Amino acid sequence: MKKLLTVLMIATLALGLVACGGVEEEGAPAADKAGVRTVDEIKKSGEITIGVFGDKKPFGYMDEKGQFKGYDIALGDRIGEELGVKVKYIPVEAASRVEYLNANKIDLLLANFTITDERKEQVDFALPYMKVSLGVVSPKGEITDVSQLKDKTLIISKGTTAETYFTEKHPEIKLQKYDQYAEAYSALLDGRGDAMSTDNTEVLAWALENDGYDVGIKTLGDVDYIAPAVKKGNKEMLDCVNGIIEKLYGEKFFTKAFEETLAPTYGDAAKAEDMVVEEKPADF
Repeated sequence: MKKLLTVLMIATLALGLVACGGVEEEGAPAADKAGVRTVDEIKKSGEITIGVFGDKKPFGYMDEKGQFKGYDIALGDRIGEELGVKVKYIPVEAASRVEYLNANKIDLLLANFTITDERKEQVDFALPYMKVSLGVVSPKGEITDVSQLKDKTLIISKGTTAETYFTEKHPEIKLQKYDQYAEAYSALLDGRGDAMSTDNTEVLAWALENDGYDVGIKTLGDVDYIAPAVKKGNKEMLDCVNGIIEKLYGEKFFTKAFEETLAPTYGDAAKAEDMVVEEKPADF
């Protein structure tokens, strides 16, 4: 009888420890119960997974050798360096990038992600590293005012600030939506739409590399910030990334990254001070 009671007590204790996270199930990922990996677990694994764009040159893209390059990648590489781990980049699309965080497929999102109130309800944003507004590119830059888009077709990518802005502010404009940026630009080149809108930083870069197109509307809507994002409630990772970014502010890292990754594309069309953030904004 005493032996039976002892066995029952041990079993009960073991179940209680499992429920509280005190005992890990054999073969189960250590972060399953918390939903995310801790910074220590990332360091011990020797690798951090970061979601980035693979087709948004010059911010996040894959070159001809299949290597990730761009402004976002420069930050990702540095974060990996600061943590002492390798970086595994996971290509994401604008419309589904938040899902990668929620499904714990990535530890961090660096996909040219603009901070909005709606997105703040879905993720936690770290300190910004870039500022941006919307722009509109069209053949020969013929679209110079939003009013000219009435009864015309505007190409946008799903899940972007451009989709939100035009849906809310200009319902009279017909939107043609695509999952990937590459598809959206192909649609513009093929003449399936009259113009395309996304971040002004991107359309400026694209127009410089595509003859016959120009950004007729260079600034539209509010000036917003672009920042890394972590899964909602992941305060440890948020604090970690913020600490790294504040250190980088002091080094003028983002100006250097601009010169290395963006300046070759923009040339005289944009200056670092117009795009990068090198200190914590007053409203953060």
